Amino acid sequence: MACSGLFGTGNNCMIAPPDPNRKFVLQRTELVVFNRDVHELLVDFETLLDMAKFLGEENQRSFQALYVANQMVNMCDVTDPSTFPKVRQLSSSFFSQKNGDSQHLIHALGHCHIDTAWLWPYEETIRKCARSWVTVIRLMEKNPDFKFLCSQAQQFEWVKNWYPGLYLQIQDYVKRGQFIPVGGTWVEMDGNLPSGESMVRQFLQGQRFFQQEFGKLCTEFWLPDTFGYSAQLPQLMCGSGIKRFLTQKLSWSLVNSFPHHTFFWEGIDGSRVLTHFPPGDSYEMKGRVEELLKTLKNNRDKGRVNHSAFLFGFGDGGGGPTQKMLDRMKRMTDTDGLPRVQQSNPELFFSSLEKDTKQLCTWIGELFLELHNGTYTTQAQIKKGNRECEQILHDVEIVSSLALSQKSSFQYPSARLQKLWRLLLLNQFHDVVPGSCIQRVVEDALMYYGDIRSTGAQLLNEALKSLLGGVSAIRTDKSFTVLNTLPWERTEVISRAELAGGETLALVKVPSMGFTTVFESLTPHHPVTVTCQAEDGVVIMENGLIQVHLNPMGHVISLRLLASDREMISSGNHGNQFVIFDDIPLYWDAWDVMDYHLETRKPITTLLSPVEIVSTGGLRGAVKFSMRISEKSLITQEIVLDALCPYLRFHTEVQWYESHKFLKVEFPVRLRNMNATYEIQFGHLQRPTHWNTSWDWARFEVWGHKWMDLSEYGVGMALLNDCKYGCSVHQNVMTLSLLRAPKMPDATADIGHHRFTYAVMPHAGCFQDAGVIQSAHNLNFPLHTSEAISSQHKVWSAFSVQSPAVILTAIKQAEDHSDALVLRLYEAHGSTVDTWLCSSLPVKEAILCNLLEQPDRSQSLLMTKAGVRLSFTPFHVLTLMLVLQHPDLDQQPIETL
Repeated sequence: MACSGLFGTGNNCMIAPPDPNRKFVLQRTELVVFNRDVHELLVDFETLLDMAKFLGEENQRSFQALYVANQMVNMCDVTDPSTFPKVRQLSSSFFSQKNGDSQHLIHALGHCHIDTAWLWPYEETIRKCARSWVTVIRLMEKNPDFKFLCSQAQQFEWVKNWYPGLYLQIQDYVKRGQFIPVGGTWVEMDGNLPSGESMVRQFLQGQRFFQQEFGKLCTEFWLPDTFGYSAQLPQLMCGSGIKRFLTQKLSWSLVNSFPHHTFFWEGIDGSRVLTHFPPGDSYEMKGRVEELLKTLKNNRDKGRVNHSAFLFGFGDGGGGPTQKMLDRMKRMTDTDGLPRVQQSNPELFFSSLEKDTKQLCTWIGELFLELHNGTYTTQAQIKKGNRECEQILHDVEIVSSLALSQKSSFQYPSARLQKLWRLLLLNQFHDVVPGSCIQRVVEDALMYYGDIRSTGAQLLNEALKSLLGGVSAIRTDKSFTVLNTLPWERTEVISRAELAGGETLALVKVPSMGFTTVFESLTPHHPVTVTCQAEDGVVIMENGLIQVHLNPMGHVISLRLLASDREMISSGNHGNQFVIFDDIPLYWDAWDVMDYHLETRKPITTLLSPVEIVSTGGLRGAVKFSMRISEKSLITQEIVLDALCPYLRFHTEVQWYESHKFLKVEFPVRLRNMNATYEIQFGHLQRPTHWNTSWDWARFEVWGHKWMDLSEYGVGMALLNDCKYGCSVHQNVMTLSLLRAPKMPDATADIGHHRFTYAVMPHAGCFQDAGVIQSAHNLNFPLHTSEAISSQHKVWSAFSVQSPAVILTAIKQAEDHSDALVLRLYEAHGSTVDTWLCSSLPVKEAILCNLLEQPDRSQSLLMTKAGVRLSFTPFHVLTLMLVLQHPDLDQQPIETL
């Protein structure tokens, strides 16, 4: 029991916000004695009636079932238990009539999908796990053939900590092969929004937990209920020891039916995994005849395969299988007229599929769910917390790794980082980071992001002090250190607080993954100029790279590449146009945005204060304006152009108090292409800009990460952001989704103050050569300033990569080797490339690994004083372990890994 208030109790609707004043009345309670004989008769009778009903009149077996059921009624005297055995004998003889060998085989898999948070908070999920799993254990005691699958390492850890006695029983039944851990991830995460590195850590933390607690890794990825599937997931699965995948959510697609249930899924790098969608289109079957027949009928790969998965048990809020479900399926194990059913496990099921895969089809690219598109935008504070905390952990790990490489005495904060990572991974559950949860869950998630921010800042400061050798005793405004955590040199304008108050700007050049001591600002060849035309109030800003014209409403009426004088804004239109839509889905309020919302587009035109210049140029030019959205909501924006910066930034603040509205910003551009490009995890993909087919227009709202790009030959434009995911490009209009206002299940969703930044980057040539990917990273990973001054180096770089196509995206201490670093690199351009990773660190050995940091001795690496030579194919993710040479430490042999 728990005294936790009411949740999941919305009035008249499952997903309505909780009603704290709702009352329940207990009207009747009974004490009863379970009668096994009566139960068995009722299950027999129910099964026969279902066969009679659902097999159809064209099937003679349905009539046989009906007549047997009728005979049971005639023979049974409910007042005389002595008649029961003969009645059971009659029904048993019917169920014992067997199928032919060619009949379809359904693998029944006990399952209990428990949302780690949804209409209830995290703490209630702990109790849901205990209640559900103890029920499962009791069923196993009575049914030795019963097998139960369970995913999400986080839930196992909760039960281990809160219910240790139950956990010991679970470990025992895992050894017996009945309680089967699956999935390999920390939680069943969202398949779209987490970064590539976050997805790696889902597998790393999950697989290591399962290995440590149960002695084996999961061989299948289990994600039955998420809102789409990134095209990089196959590679991440394969790199984590997984080549099998099960889900069913694509059956929810509103427009097109996915053409397969068993197939190979191929990612953007060419990795393939055997994939199965249970044809019954559910992960909480009840073991009914109708469900078995639906599984058989729906299967779109008949003839190619003769096996289907059947996930049975109450789910979402837990519960799991019941004895009645098991009893139903026992009768249908091998009964003429029905597909064969057996209690199975993932290994048996997938190995049965793998015996003959020659005829299976292959799907290449993302698995896009044509529903729940609103989850790319809902709960903007959660989206912002996710992106910022990914950035914080990236920076803390890199700076801590560099500190470790320079001082063996530095204590790498592995335990504290693991705790922070697990909080972030928890919040990436598929009803939390998408925003489809109640207010109490949102509050918990934001609290965890706050913990990551505060502890991360502390860890970063400690690592900086160690790396730089302490803090100057007397702070001055004359010198300071700037640190870059990205793998390329950066020349940028930074803002720094002055001792006397206020801020000062400096143009600095910082080496790749390193730092520099700054004594004075650099002078740009082309300072920013800002002028205002008196006749029409148009403000013109330029920095030698781009020139922008802004009208008094903050609209971009002209955006030019100065080198070619190429205009990027479509004639007669203007960019930075805020638009608002009515946003009333059919049912799933926080989840869905429907295509018909596009018919309600209204430009925001009410100006509160026109554009005014707030920074006159030099290193930075900036203007500011504000607009009214409605009587309650308003936008304030500062548009900023820095010296030497190839993009124009829009620092935006919104006071948002709307209901069922959708705020976006549009940039109609003077470009034409059939496809636009969107960043995803460790790469990018293209989606159509037209609506030729139903598959095209079903993607009226899509997701991307830090950038999207529309280009034609020789020129293009990228739209960058620091915390947004929903977006679209239709024809020539690039749109970034900003804020929604759903009312279920959280009536307060997105209400309040928001702050975010987006940017536009016109470019010559293709986006790869123009540095769009690097610019988007720069926007998301700001330079760090410190008062600490290195006593050894004025300029120092730890790592650099020769090819701009390869990005070094993460550095961390190895999980099982305290004096080794693990580096993650990926090919970002979609090219085959050989390159050099250069380092100033004392590297003893370089070893290729998988994502679980297991060494791969089958491939050797060329390492010289210049660095390590690496080879990449398009979008390939490579993990490298570097063993550091500290002369004051004994080296642990790498073989012990």
